Amino acid sequence: MLGPSVSTEGKNHTQVLLRLYARHGVCGKQALNTKFPVEIRFDGPAIVKLSVLERNILVQRVGPNSRRYRGLPARAALVFLLLACWTKFSKAGNIAGGVSASEPGAASILALVRTAAANEVAANNSSMKHMFRSRKQTPQGSQTRLYVETEQATAAMTIAYNDKSLAPDQLRNEETRLAELAASPEQLSRKHAQEAENAQHSLAIMKAMPEAFLYQYDGEIAGKDGVGGNGNRLIRLKFRPNSAYRPPSHVEQVLVGMQGFLVIDPVEKRIAQIDGTLFKEVAFGWGILGHLDKGGHFLVEQRDVGNDSWEISQMSLAFTGKILLFKSLTIKSDETFGDFRRVPDGTTFAQGVELLKAEETKLAQNRTSGMNNPVRSH
Repeated sequence: MLGPSVSTEGKNHTQVLLRLYARHGVCGKQALNTKFPVEIRFDGPAIVKLSVLERNILVQRVGPNSRRYRGLPARAALVFLLLACWTKFSKAGNIAGGVSASEPGAASILALVRTAAANEVAANNSSMKHMFRSRKQTPQGSQTRLYVETEQATAAMTIAYNDKSLAPDQLRNEETRLAELAASPEQLSRKHAQEAENAQHSLAIMKAMPEAFLYQYDGEIAGKDGVGGNGNRLIRLKFRPNSAYRPPSHVEQVLVGMQGFLVIDPVEKRIAQIDGTLFKEVAFGWGILGHLDKGGHFLVEQRDVGNDSWEISQMSLAFTGKILLFKSLTIKSDETFGDFRRVPDGTTFAQGVELLKAEETKLAQNRTSGMNNPVRSH
């Protein structure tokens, strides 16, 4: 997969960004331990709504071991590095310095954010793996891929370009590449290490989110296909940087320039959507290695895919900037993920490759029989 994917087989702008962070000391992995109290103000009807929601939101604070979750997977690592770039809200209403007892629900919302973030972090420890399909659209066209998560690394196979199936020679090239990778312990080890490092970067950002921002209740929205738990109403929050927050490393440092919207499923205590926009140029590698321009935007959505497991269902990125001061950087893509199916525990990379080949053969048979459209993911 191109862009912020689990697969790291090709060299592209997204992976260059991740590697620049990783190799030049700007991606510390230290988790934030300091807690800054936050006060959240609600005006008018929000107080009434929130008091009703409290009974549902905070009946129980879900601990990291209470259920098994997949969480925001490693393929979102870049997104959480880019989370560092959101705009300042022009509307005041949140202040740091403690929760006022005269404002019902403020503590509940902050507790909900903390619990949801903790559940995303805990989900990373789940042993549950999936096969799934993605379709990524860029200005150059579309690419459809199949993925299988395994203990060693994630196996990925391209099955279509611009919604047209691969030619026989292209498919053979994909199978040969995967066979060579499966037969090389050294390559698999490197791939596994990079996937793990990307996941740690996104976890560091997720751990910091409750303290890095000030949150303001922004109403409820109806859940929709691909976002949140099935049929659950979702809570929408505005957030902006918390001036009291002190980033413990360069990874979290980028959070001080971010603002946006956070949508949480209050029943499952999971993050359903994150939406943000850069309000200023953001440098990485102390500005020497490059920057992202003002105006960049991203959207990430998650949903329940069954078995108490959540996965990303949509990811949209639109960023421009520079790498190494001179090379232009453009990231523009819309990617959907679907058809999630659990794979057996302990599946090896080689077994994952066989699952991919079997799935591609089945899709080819379906195309021949005209049963469905196997190229576009739903």
